[in-house]
Amino acid sequence: MSRLRIFVEDQPDTPQLSTSDQGEIARELAKIGVGFEQWQAAQPVKPGDSPETIMAAYRGDIDRIVAERGFKTVDVVSIAPDNPQRDTMRSKFLDEHYHKEDEVRFFVAGSGLFTLHVEPKVYEIKCEQGDLISVPDSTLHWFDMGPQPSFVAIRFFTEPDGWVGYFTGTDLAQQFPRYEKGQAG
Repeated sequence: MSRLRIFVEDQPDTPQLSTSDQGEIARELAKIGVGFEQWQAAQPVKPGDSPETIMAAYRGDIDRIVAERGFKTVDVVSIAPDNPQRDTMRSKFLDEHYHKEDEVRFFVAGSGLFTLHVEPKVYEIKCEQGDLISVPDSTLHWFDMGPQPSFVAIRFFTEPDGWVGYFTGTDLAQQFPRYEKGQAG
């Protein structure tokens, strides 16, 4: 189940808000300029399907977002728990960083944890199957796919070569909970 927890940045153990209500998640994130939507597949898809099959299942929503936002590239990324590079891939974006373009991800399957730092608060969003999150450019954040990553996501890019992470050098991300699948909370 998707979830939003909001913390004061210096109180990582005590959320001010914790909700799994998708309407409330969308409303709270909209206050900081972050988009959150739910999409339904036009046809059944599953991990292991080809990128073309996955994108065909969401073609209407993909085309709408591309037209609205001017994205130039759309792709599908799939990470499985047995990926030999999973530790390296996980650690790549665990530190606070930002991008110079919007980070837009739709979760076809599986889950991941986006954590946004919008002073003086930290917004932790557990995205799951059917969730689209749109993080505005220059928003400080980190992403945790968990120790056994398992997700398929559609990614949207403005620049054909994707995006680069600009790291802040702070240790804020290490002060907040990591995403450990199978744990409550």
